[in-house]
Amino acid sequence: MGNDLTRFYCTAFLDVRVVASGSLQHVVSTVKDTLDDRDLTQLLIFDDISGKQIDVDFRGKTDDVLHRLGEQFGDLPPDTEVDHQPARRVGRPKLGVVSGEVTLLPRHWEWLKSQPGGASVTLRKLIDEARHAGGEQSKRRESQEATYHFMTAMAGNFHHYEEALRALYAGDVDRFYHFIDDWAPDIRDYIKKLSANAFPEESF
Repeated sequence: MGNDLTRFYCTAFLDVRVVASGSLQHVVSTVKDTLDDRDLTQLLIFDDISGKQIDVDFRGKTDDVLHRLGEQFGDLPPDTEVDHQPARRVGRPKLGVVSGEVTLLPRHWEWLKSQPGGASVTLRKLIDEARHAGGEQSKRRESQEATYHFMTAMAGNFHHYEEALRALYAGDVDRFYHFIDDWAPDIRDYIKKLSANAFPEESF
């Protein structure tokens, strides 16, 4: 149970202040030891990756709370996944190259053959570039969504909330920071943390 809960990182807010941050196990233990029952009913805990709220039942002792959470998150995958697929013997093992068939039009082949390094090298470069671009877009989208989830929960009635959201999805980091600048410091700083990957690199 403990191992699973230490792999979830989150931040707890009481009103507009951060009262604990770290692994889910650490945060739950900390707030349970330091806050009274009234404050615990008003506490909001957010996942540091998704920006979504984590529902915690604080009834009972700390061990009771952690036990329920362990059951809730007990089906987490291990930190590292072992690939049990049998080793492939096709291709050239030292380079990890696997041969295959590519169907292209004559003009595509002509262009590939004219590139430095030939068709194979050019195709690998194109694929790597596409994978990198796709990965960056996915990372940006996940960061935007995490920021949106938290902002909706904690800053929905803040001044310039809608303008900040529009700037977030427009990729305009300067306007985004401008609109959230006078928000409660802990909330503003957490939003900046969640939105760290939400903007194109050239924006910074």
